[in-house]
Amino acid sequence: MRLLLNWVLSAIAVWIVSKVVPGISVSGPMAALIAALAIGFINATIGFLLKVLTFPLTLVTLGLFWFVINAAMLKLASVLVPGFEVHGFVAALLGAILLSLVSSLLQWLIMPSRKAR
Repeated sequence: MRLLLNWVLSAIAVWIVSKVVPGISVSGPMAALIAALAIGFINATIGFLLKVLTFPLTLVTLGLFWFVINAAMLKLASVLVPGFEVHGFVAALLGAILLSLVSSLLQWLIMPSRKAR
């Protein structure tokens, strides 16, 4: 149940980001759900591998390079998911930053902490 709620919250975050960031568009709720699934899968596989391989560069840039990796993963998801479009790297960078913030905020607001149980 918690995984399903996390997926829906991620889709809502994708939809919010598409309304705020110019250059990112989602054609409907189904595209937002599929985009959230694709973004999660890409970040868990390719994104993880890239973060491990570029860790020295990330240390040199004090963690800022991870934003570039997340933007690339967002752009890759837009290529794979019909109805989810990211136009340009700047939109992907802003979208990746805002997506992580909005997703974290929604999870903090909706999902109870595991420590509270």
